[in-house]
Amino acid sequence: MPQLNSRWYLVSLDGYGRLVQWAILLSVSAVLVAVLSAAGLPAAVLLGAMAAAILVASADSSVSVPRWCFVGAQGVIGCMIAGTVTPSIIEMLSQNWFLFLACVGAVIAASGWLGWLLARWGVVPGATAVWGSAPGAAAAATVMAEAYGADVRLVAFMQYLRVVMVVVVATVVARLWTATSDGAIASPDTSWFPPILWGPLVGTMALVGLGAVLARFLRLPAGPLLVPLMIGGALHGAGMMVIELPPWLLATSYALIGWSVGLRFSRPILLHALCALPRLAVSVLALIALCGGLAFLLTSLAGIDPLTAYLATSPGGADSVAIIASSSHTVDVPFVMAMQTARLLAVVLVGSSLARFVSRRIDAPILFSHKAKPEAVKRDGGG
Repeated sequence: MPQLNSRWYLVSLDGYGRLVQWAILLSVSAVLVAVLSAAGLPAAVLLGAMAAAILVASADSSVSVPRWCFVGAQGVIGCMIAGTVTPSIIEMLSQNWFLFLACVGAVIAASGWLGWLLARWGVVPGATAVWGSAPGAAAAATVMAEAYGADVRLVAFMQYLRVVMVVVVATVVARLWTATSDGAIASPDTSWFPPILWGPLVGTMALVGLGAVLARFLRLPAGPLLVPLMIGGALHGAGMMVIELPPWLLATSYALIGWSVGLRFSRPILLHALCALPRLAVSVLALIALCGGLAFLLTSLAGIDPLTAYLATSPGGADSVAIIASSSHTVDVPFVMAMQTARLLAVVLVGSSLARFVSRRIDAPILFSHKAKPEAVKRDGGG
C-alpha cells in the first residue's frame, strides 16, 4: 500500500465549529456544481456535492448528514426510478422481451466479469467491485451497496467515474455519427421551480415515508429505496399513480446522498482510490468496448440502427443518454430508453445476488472497509 505523507494536505478544519464547516461545505458544493453544470457533465449536483464533501472530509471535518435526511433521499431516488416505468416502456418490453432480456443479461454478465477481475487482482474487494462495476443505476447502486457489505465510498468513486467516461464516449460517438446544427449535443434547460401537481406530490411523499417505515419494520436492506421503487414502479407502470418529483427536490436528494457518501472519505481511502484510478478506468473502457460489440450484434442480427443500438447498450447514464438520443433524428428514442430502463431495474434487482456470488468465489483482501474504520462510522450519515 502506498505510504501516506501526513503533510500532503494544506488545510485542516479540526477546531472549527460545525456551522463554519457546513458553511464551507455548502460554498464549495455550490462552486463545484456550477462548474460541472457549465461543463455539461451528468449528475452535476451529486458529483459536485460528493467532491466537495470528500475535500471537506479529507480536511478533518466532523460534520455528517443526519440519518433521516439520508433515508428520505433514498426514498426520493427510489421514486425517481419508479417514474421511469411507463406503460409505453412496459408495452415495448413485452413485445421484444427476448431481445431485451438477452441484451440486458449480456451487459450485466460483462460488468460482473469485470468486477470479478478487479476483485481477483485485489484492486477492490468482491462486493465493492461488483456494485462499482454495475452498468447503470449509479445513485441506486451507491445507496444499496453499503447495505450488502460493500465499501460505499469506493463504489461511488467507481460508479461516477463510469458515468462520466460513458457519457463522454457516447457524446463523441453521437457527434461523429450525426450532430445537431451547431455541431453540439443540446442539453435542455432545467426549470428548478415548475408548477407542482400537489396531489401526486403528496402521494409520492407518502410512498417515501412508507418505504422508510416498512424498511425499518421489516429490516429490509436498502428498503428505503427498494420499497418505493417496487410499489411506485408497479403503480406508475400500470397508470394508477403519477410520480411527482420537482427538480429542486431531486437536486436536494442528490446533494444529500453526495454529502453522505463524500463525508465518509478519509485521506487513506482517497489515496487508495486515486492509486486504483488507472485500472478502474481501463475496466470502464473495457465495458464500453464490450457494449459496443453488443451494439454491433444488434445492428447485424436485429437490423437496429447503429447509433440507436450503441446508445441503447451504452452502460449507464440513462438521463444523459436520453439527451444525446433526442438530439438525433435517426435514433429510436423509445427503444433506447426501454433498454436503459430495463437494465437499470435489472441492476437493482440482481445486484445483491451477483455481489454475493462473486464475493464467495474471491479471496480478496477488504481494503479500508468502513466497518473497520471507527472514524468512518462516526462520519456516517446513512447508518
